[in-house]
Amino acid sequence: MKLYDVGELGLRNLRESLLRNSLTTVGISVGVASLVAMLSLGIGLQRMASRRLEKSGLFDTVIVTSRRDPRGFNRDQEENGPSPAESPALDEAARQKIEQVPNVLEAYPDIRFITELHFGDKSHLATVAGLPSSARNNDAFDGMQGSFFSSEIAPEAILQKSFAEELLRIKRSENEPNVADLAKPLLGKELAMRYAERTTSADAGQSQDNQSTAYSVVSREQILKIVGVADLDPDSMRGPIRARVFMPLKLAQNLHVMQSSDMRDPGRAGGAPAYSNVSVRVRSPKDVQNAEDAIKKLGFNTFSIIDATRSMRQFFVILDLFLGIFGSLALVVSSIGIVNTLVMAILERRREIGIMKAIGASDEDVKWLFFAEAGAMGAFGGALGVALGWTIGRAINFGTNVYLRRQHFPPEQIWFVPWWLVLGAIVFAILVSLCSGLYPAARAARLDPVQALRYE
Repeated sequence: MKLYDVGELGLRNLRESLLRNSLTTVGISVGVASLVAMLSLGIGLQRMASRRLEKSGLFDTVIVTSRRDPRGFNRDQEENGPSPAESPALDEAARQKIEQVPNVLEAYPDIRFITELHFGDKSHLATVAGLPSSARNNDAFDGMQGSFFSSEIAPEAILQKSFAEELLRIKRSENEPNVADLAKPLLGKELAMRYAERTTSADAGQSQDNQSTAYSVVSREQILKIVGVADLDPDSMRGPIRARVFMPLKLAQNLHVMQSSDMRDPGRAGGAPAYSNVSVRVRSPKDVQNAEDAIKKLGFNTFSIIDATRSMRQFFVILDLFLGIFGSLALVVSSIGIVNTLVMAILERRREIGIMKAIGASDEDVKWLFFAEAGAMGAFGGALGVALGWTIGRAINFGTNVYLRRQHFPPEQIWFVPWWLVLGAIVFAILVSLCSGLYPAARAARLDPVQALRYE
C-alpha cells in the first residue's frame, strides 16, 4: 500500500469517529499547551534576568582588584599568580595598561568616599562616588529626573532618591513620594561638599634614587549644583551605583580626595594614588573571558558577572528541566487517551481489517494505517497545543504587566516562545502519539482475517 493511500485512509477513519478523535486530539493539545506554557515561562524569566544584567552595564564589565588588597583575595587566583608582595599596585599606570588590553573599551577607577555635605542649614554624611560619562546609558538612570552631567569636570551632582528625601526632611511613609516630586525643589540648588584632599611631597632629606613620599591632608570645600535625582537602590549593585551622591569621575579624580586605599598601599614612586578597584568595559560579553585572562597575566585579580551567572544559568537549566517534566505529565496522560481511542477503533473495525487482509493488505500495511492515525492526532494536537500555549503565555504576560503597573513597576516580558520550542513541541507530540500507537497497531496487525470476517 502506498504511503499516500495509507494517509488518506487514516484521515478518513478519523473523520468517521469525529467526536471521539477530536476529544483525544484536544487532550493532546492540552498536554502540549501545558508543556509550551511552562517552558516559555522559564525561558522568559531567564531572558528577563539576562536582559536586565546586560542593560545594567555590568554584563560586559570586569572588576579588577589588586592582590595586595585583602578584600580582593581569591584563593584560586592567588595560587595561580604572583604573591601579594610581588604583585603590582593598582594605580594609574596599571589602569592605563589594562586599558590597552584587546577589546577593552574603557577602564575607570572606583572613586568613592564618605564626606560631609551641607544643604541649607543642615549637614549630612553621605557616600559620594564618581561616575564616568558612559554611565548615562545605564538603565539605573532611565527614570532620572533632571539631566546627566553637562561635562566630565562639571561641578554637578546627581542625588539618590533616599538622600533627596533626607535633604527635604521627608520621613518614609506609606505614601512614598515619587522622584518627580522630590526633584522639583532640589534641581538647580547647591550642595557644599567638605572633603580631605590628599597632597604629596618628596622628602628633601632623601636622595633622588631613594626618595620617600610624605603625605599631608588639607580640608577643602567644593560647591556642587544638583542637576538630577535618580530612583536608585544603593544596595542593588556593586560599584559606584551604591553611593548616594554622584559627581563626574574626572572631577572626583581632580579633587584628589583621601581614600582608604591610600592608607593600605603607601610609598609608591611619586605618591600615585592607589585604586580599590577598576571597572573594565569590554566590547561584548563574549570578550569578557579573554579580557579576564589577559588582566590576570598582568598580576591582578578579576571578577565579572559572567562568573557570578554560572550558578544562575545552572539554576535556570534545572528550572527548565522540572518545568518540562511537569508540563510533559499532561501529555503522557493524553497518550493514554490515544491508546484507548485506537484500541476501541480495532474493536469497531475488525471486519474492515479482515477485509483489508483478505484482499491482500499485509500486517505492515495495517500497522502503518494505525500509525498514520496516531501521527495525525499528534500533529493536529501539537499544532493546536502550541497555539493554546502561546495564548496562555500572552494572557499570563498581560495579567502580570497589569499587576506591575498597579504596583508602579515597569512592564516586563516574562514569557517567550522561541521557534525551536514550537517545532520541538509539535515533533514531541507526534513522537508521543506514535509511541502510543505501537500497541494498538501491533494488536490490529495480529488479527486473523478469518476470525475478523466472522466478527459481528
